[in-house]
Amino acid sequence: MLICFGGIHGNERAGVRALDLVFKMLEVEPITNPDFYFKGRILGLRGNLQALKAGKRYLAKDLNRQWTTEGVTKVLSKNPSQLATEDLEQYQLLATIQQEIIDYQPTELIILDLHTTTATGGIFVVVTDDPLSIKIGKELHAPVIIGLLRGIQGTILHYFNTQHFSIPTTAVCFEAGQHEESLSVNRSIAAVIACLRSIGCVDPTHIENQHDSILLEYAKGLPSICELILTHHIQPSDQFKMRPGYINFQPLQKGEIIADDKQGPIAVQEDCRILMPLYQEQGNDGFFLIREI
Repeated sequence: MLICFGGIHGNERAGVRALDLVFKMLEVEPITNPDFYFKGRILGLRGNLQALKAGKRYLAKDLNRQWTTEGVTKVLSKNPSQLATEDLEQYQLLATIQQEIIDYQPTELIILDLHTTTATGGIFVVVTDDPLSIKIGKELHAPVIIGLLRGIQGTILHYFNTQHFSIPTTAVCFEAGQHEESLSVNRSIAAVIACLRSIGCVDPTHIENQHDSILLEYAKGLPSICELILTHHIQPSDQFKMRPGYINFQPLQKGEIIADDKQGPIAVQEDCRILMPLYQEQGNDGFFLIREI
């Protein structure tokens, strides 16, 4: 079973639109290609319905930072009528997934979490330490970022693993580009299809090369694999402000001032690249620094 999340952050709509289109494509494919087959089940989930409606990253708290064992246990211990905003969203997502697992009885669970960023400049894949996660990540034709999960906590990738489910579970996150870029939808579609091929849901010969080309074109010139150096965590009281013009994977030089807060200018401590500079009001990560492997 492949579970695809779109819109875990409500201002990231590309994944939701992409999943709608993928399901339409899967409906008509057997009509145009009688040899087409689909092995397994695919489930698409709109992650944060309330935030999607409001067009905001989140309402009360970041839904992609509350997937800790303790946090999930606390949410599941309550009656849904006692829950609101992101807690209720999380409860409903887990209830839906558990029911699908009961109905379908899969032997393996694969998670693909679709996101976009506030900055332009490239697509990338975030993987876990699971070898299968790394394998799938590489087959999405985008730079693979390792170690990122050590710089943040409580993401879907942290929680969705074999430890928390009764079957082998592997998770991958795909970042499709800037929030409002129309091509972020196309790249999300291509990533879902590449994932379906990678895990054997569809015959590779039934996949059009155009999907790979979309990903390869946007990843051209970017490093294949990078590792996390630093996560710059922020709080509202920090008065953090990213300096304008930075894009994903942009090279930085030691000593370069890239942001400011109430303490003054913020400079990088070594030559590196920047990832996900924050150009939106909501969010607790000002930027990530990475280096090519």
